[in-house]
Amino acid sequence: MLVIRFIFIVLLGTYAQWALAALPIQHWQSPSGAKVLFIESRDLPILDISVDFSAGSSTDTLDKSGRAGLTLYLLSLGAGGLSEDQIAKAIADVGAQLGAHFDQDRAGLTLRTLSSARERKQALDIFGRVIQYPEFAASVMEREQARIIAGLQEADTKPDNIADRALMKMLYGSHPYALRGSGEIESVSALRREDLISFYRAHYSAADAVVSIMGDLSRAEAAAIAESLTKELSPSKAANILTAVTAPVSETKRIAHPATQSHILLAYPGLRRDDPDYFPLLVGNHVLGGGGFTSRLMNEIRQKRGLAYSVHSHFSPLKQAGPFEISLQTRKEQSEEALTLTRKILADFVVEGPKEKELMEAKQNIIGSFPLRIDSNKKIIGYLAVIGFYNLPLTYLDDYLKAVSNVTVAQIREAFQRRIKPEGMVAVVVGALEKK
Repeated sequence: MLVIRFIFIVLLGTYAQWALAALPIQHWQSPSGAKVLFIESRDLPILDISVDFSAGSSTDTLDKSGRAGLTLYLLSLGAGGLSEDQIAKAIADVGAQLGAHFDQDRAGLTLRTLSSARERKQALDIFGRVIQYPEFAASVMEREQARIIAGLQEADTKPDNIADRALMKMLYGSHPYALRGSGEIESVSALRREDLISFYRAHYSAADAVVSIMGDLSRAEAAAIAESLTKELSPSKAANILTAVTAPVSETKRIAHPATQSHILLAYPGLRRDDPDYFPLLVGNHVLGGGGFTSRLMNEIRQKRGLAYSVHSHFSPLKQAGPFEISLQTRKEQSEEALTLTRKILADFVVEGPKEKELMEAKQNIIGSFPLRIDSNKKIIGYLAVIGFYNLPLTYLDDYLKAVSNVTVAQIREAFQRRIKPEGMVAVVVGALEKK
């Protein structure tokens, strides 16, 4: 035990010093009104940019479900007088990469390019057009609607998708977090070009933009880039009022399915990004079900009883309480036993918290793997975007290891008791054993 503690302290000191020295974040507001975060990194001739907006699926409505996701997807499929093929060719010609990310809160576009003058100029020209001058061509939209509808039809036959869809509806009810990001067949079918244009104008504004930049350039160059990417956007910010999440009505739904295994999901509203219980819940969940083969759920359900090949728990922090989920698959005839045992393990953990040895090992694993989470510009830009979008402290990454190391058993126990009510969980079993 003393050896483990010594290694833990050494790791903490080494990685904390490394992180603090490696990530000096600069920040400012551009003349357009955008928030900008920047890290200068001269090690590689690479430039990474992420531009995020409050335009996630929670900005949809029930009858317009899928609108936010389709809007984001179509941005790069024709913009600024260029067709989707011309955009793809121009990006490929300079070896750049366009990307996107989307969830309940955020819609974001990313660019990775060489920092050399010709390549950077061409890539940024295309990126600026995509963000500021999307065309939403009717023919492209119709094609993508058909593709999405076909995907939804297929997804609605798969047990994991059926389970997730049912779980979110039970967990969030009428809250926007219950809406499926890809939409529903009926709502996507009913979308029109005008819906996407009005959504874009309302939600893709300079005042709402968070521009994250990292790479081989100066602050002055970063400032010019941030302004060039947002200056033509609307200066007004949409009122994105997201109501708080309320506790669900406890329920277990069993859905018949011909799959050979039962897919089991349990959930409860978890935590916000700025939640003061963030780190106790993060570390506690590593012990409970987020730590792979070392977790309590894995040990009790797989190792000791062979009820599932894998079982996992995780928190998904959002602006409002994102889901805390436990997921596993098991043979149909074992589904009720597995579900009952999962509930008991969670209930016991909420009452007792982790043991000191479990806590020490969890901290050691989290701190030991931390450098791998920020070992590339691409990974760091992802964290930078989260810090900017959720207004987290600029020292978030520097403080991360210290916050993890300071978590106690009592804090974990108290945080889980405040946030998670095992008796209030919702659960779905898809592929439940049919009663005779």
